[in-house]
Amino acid sequence: MKRQLLAGRFGPDDQLDIPAGRDEQRTYLQLVAGEKSLDHGIAGALSSLKKLGVTPSEIGVDLLVLAAHVHAADTRISRAEQSQDSWTREIRLVVPVSDAPRWMAAAPILESLLNFLTGDRWELGFRVRPSRFESVVEPAAPSLIAHPFDTLSLFSGGLDSLIGAIDLLHSGKTPLLISHSGDGAASDAQNKLFSGLKAHYKQSSFERLRVGMAFKQDLIKGVGPEDSTRGRSFLFFAIGVFAGTGLGRSFTLRVPENGLIALNVPLDPLRLGSNSTRTTHPYYMARWNDLLSALGIDGKVWNPFWDKTKGEMASGCLDPGLLKQLAGDSLSCSSPTKGRWKGLGIEHCGYCLPCLIRRAALEAAWGAGNDDTRYTVSDLHAQILDTRKAEGVQIRSFQYAIVRLKKQPQLAALLIHKPGSLADETAHLDQLADVYKRGLAEVGKLVAGVQTKPS
Repeated sequence: MKRQLLAGRFGPDDQLDIPAGRDEQRTYLQLVAGEKSLDHGIAGALSSLKKLGVTPSEIGVDLLVLAAHVHAADTRISRAEQSQDSWTREIRLVVPVSDAPRWMAAAPILESLLNFLTGDRWELGFRVRPSRFESVVEPAAPSLIAHPFDTLSLFSGGLDSLIGAIDLLHSGKTPLLISHSGDGAASDAQNKLFSGLKAHYKQSSFERLRVGMAFKQDLIKGVGPEDSTRGRSFLFFAIGVFAGTGLGRSFTLRVPENGLIALNVPLDPLRLGSNSTRTTHPYYMARWNDLLSALGIDGKVWNPFWDKTKGEMASGCLDPGLLKQLAGDSLSCSSPTKGRWKGLGIEHCGYCLPCLIRRAALEAAWGAGNDDTRYTVSDLHAQILDTRKAEGVQIRSFQYAIVRLKKQPQLAALLIHKPGSLADETAHLDQLADVYKRGLAEVGKLVAGVQTKPS
């Protein structure tokens, strides 16, 4: 293994040498296509915002450039090949930005944030962009018509983000929805849901910013890619904040996520560390708000559903009829293409962790038999599920956690601290413990009586 250095360059004439340290492999990331256009989807994002009448700040562009470095490193550096423990990589970034001193002051926050999110060891450095890229944002043309957006909300194609969008639109808000166009299944879900919302809220001027970002497979010479994508939410948040800096007022980037997933308490000892995502954990959200403050960005990130289970989100949706109409097009499954080897198309497996939480939520909100989602394993009670295979392992983990909590309900107050620090949430610890208990109870009704055993 080697420590990996990824250093950005602005254009073919940017030849500043970034020395590599001992046992460090250096890769230069070219950020400019041709002579002037920013690459990796950034120019497209600027163009899309311009059409919407939104002009982001240079610091906002810096954030998207940083996110390109993070996303490239996260997806193109194999954990198995470049870590001592098959998980923890050592990654250093040197990022060209508009205001290097401001970014250097924020580096400790960023390092804490990324270390927590991905489980790696990050080191961040910054340098000033080359002079001809001192400004990359075109000044807004004078206009008497201001953009209509009064808030922003992440729009992933999942059920939670759909509920978040419906609640905003039903309340008369005009959100700018933020999407990252990743794999085909997620992009397809986003497109279907956005079209459905547009058809229903014909009088609203809401729109969507959709940004794609990808890198060649062999970006890091001699190193294979990585498919765990733990750092993807950094890119997702960065796109939203990038857009928010152009609204011309204080903004809130809403991150709709149910409280059970946001906490993501390990169901059993095997789900600690690499198996437990932290994309909306309260610690991660708090560090983002620290970062925005340090950068002088007048905005915040916020999860409006931090104290709700997924079922409570669904039952409390402000337009339940529209939710029921569109929910089938939303995508919750962690691996919706896993059935292709059986000749199946893109669909929910029905037994991964997010599928189980989704099924339990819609059953809790609408009653048994009213969820029209197609699941590969449609009836969890039809046969004994093998805990040595994917179809049974998460169900058994849920059953273990549910039984443990029933025997010792007081454990909830301790277990919620396992995924990460809740030092920023001391006023909400009882509510967090309660949403964890309610979330498990919701899933408990779904998996009650489901038989599992190892083969």
